[in-house]
Amino acid sequence: MTNLATLTRMRIRLALRNRMFYFFSVVMPLGFFFLWAGVFAKGVPRAVQFYLGPVLALNVMGSFWGLSATLVTFREQGILRRFHVTPVTASDMLASSVLANFSLTIPVVVMELALARVVFHVPTLGDLFTTFVMVAVGTISFGALGLVVASVTNTMQETQVLNQLLWLPMLFFSGATFPIAYLSKHVQHIALFLPATYMVSALQNGIYFGQAVWRLPVQLFSLVAWGALSFFVSAQLFRWEPESKIPRNAKLLAAATVIPFLLLGIYEQGNSKILKDAQAAFESVNAPDTQQTRQPGGKP
Repeated sequence: MTNLATLTRMRIRLALRNRMFYFFSVVMPLGFFFLWAGVFAKGVPRAVQFYLGPVLALNVMGSFWGLSATLVTFREQGILRRFHVTPVTASDMLASSVLANFSLTIPVVVMELALARVVFHVPTLGDLFTTFVMVAVGTISFGALGLVVASVTNTMQETQVLNQLLWLPMLFFSGATFPIAYLSKHVQHIALFLPATYMVSALQNGIYFGQAVWRLPVQLFSLVAWGALSFFVSAQLFRWEPESKIPRNAKLLAAATVIPFLLLGIYEQGNSKILKDAQAAFESVNAPDTQQTRQPGGKP
């Protein structure tokens, strides 16, 4: 536990000394916030509240990118090799990366929620407990995805390519960029296989509809299970030495991390609750101002 705490503090300090961290982790998220709230939502408080969930989801989802790039850089530069001669374990190194990322994400989330209230006069932020639980779960789960990426790639070039392949579908098909109800039916059904879709759904339901976290069991437990599985796999595949290459068959173990959302996507094809919730939110925000915001299922 002492090693974990020390490593976490070190990772936070290193991040705070890096100018690129402020750009990608502070400036860009706030830029997305003002773009979504000012342009897409046109500054309308109810619309800003609708887009706030996707904006926060973008912050959470992007955590895997920085973690994967940082760990691969540390391995290529021989920094991880130095830690290998200390009592630090692979689990300590990976867990400290996730915890440091979580600690640096929360202040930006709080800042965006405060700006929504102060600048755009959003009357309510829904269920804040649900929001922070899902931000915590999502940050850890998507951070674990970054650990898996760092474990299966050998160079920074490979890492960037794999990050792009993972990021683009989650960015455009999950509801983070365009409301999922706005997308075609075929794309909506593909979105049910993406973890980002469940992240966006949970935050939007918590903020826009004020739903308690216990009413979002599918989103919560799917992300928890996926995060735990991804962390376990990354710990098994972790490499300290830059010369150490991952065996080809070990990548099959990494591919096993998609199983939770593969099964969940098949289940949701028939259940469609995620899509119904997204449709209810989309119809509500586009309804006349005189109409009340309704909960999924038609309850006011």
